[in-house]
Amino acid sequence: MTVETDGEDATVALGAHGTATADTSASDESETTADLDSGSESEGASEAEEALIEEGEIAGDYLEQLLDVLDFDGDIDLDVEGDRAVVSIDGGRDLSKLVGRRGEVLDALQELTRLAVQQATGVRSRLMLDVAGWRAKRREELSSLGVEAARRVLESGKAESLAPMTPFERKIVHDAVADIDGVTSESEGVEPNRRVVVLPS
Repeated sequence: MTVETDGEDATVALGAHGTATADTSASDESETTADLDSGSESEGASEAEEALIEEGEIAGDYLEQLLDVLDFDGDIDLDVEGDRAVVSIDGGRDLSKLVGRRGEVLDALQELTRLAVQQATGVRSRLMLDVAGWRAKRREELSSLGVEAARRVLESGKAESLAPMTPFERKIVHDAVADIDGVTSESEGVEPNRRVVVLPS
């Protein structure tokens, strides 16, 4: 069981767009309605993806200008994962300076980029920014941490509190723990000292 989420939504499946006919049987009508609904979902998913691509492009332009001002080199890659745009900066020297010791600079840069996208689109962005693969590497580390803590709790039968983490980090740990039977996790405390607690279920 996972107590904390990051507002993730299920991805809409794409379907084929059907056309209605004037003279149909009852079963044909239901199939036609399903086809039309599927077509609407397809159009909605397509519009949502286009909006996320636009977010990524706006973010990419903003970050390119920022890198020029800061005199940093880096390649900017744009992608869409689920219901959010993902932008990554790779390939440059000294990119660790844009990450910070524990990702503090990266978090601030991500928030600035989200605000730039919101200013351009009028819509609050949930864009994810990664620099030099730091978030990807951190995700692997935190998933392993969650699995190891869950195994210790299974063996001991006692709850275990982990170190304070950001919401991004806590969600990764919760997801890792949720994949293991016999344990559950929850968050406790107040930011910035909020932490994950792994318990026997």
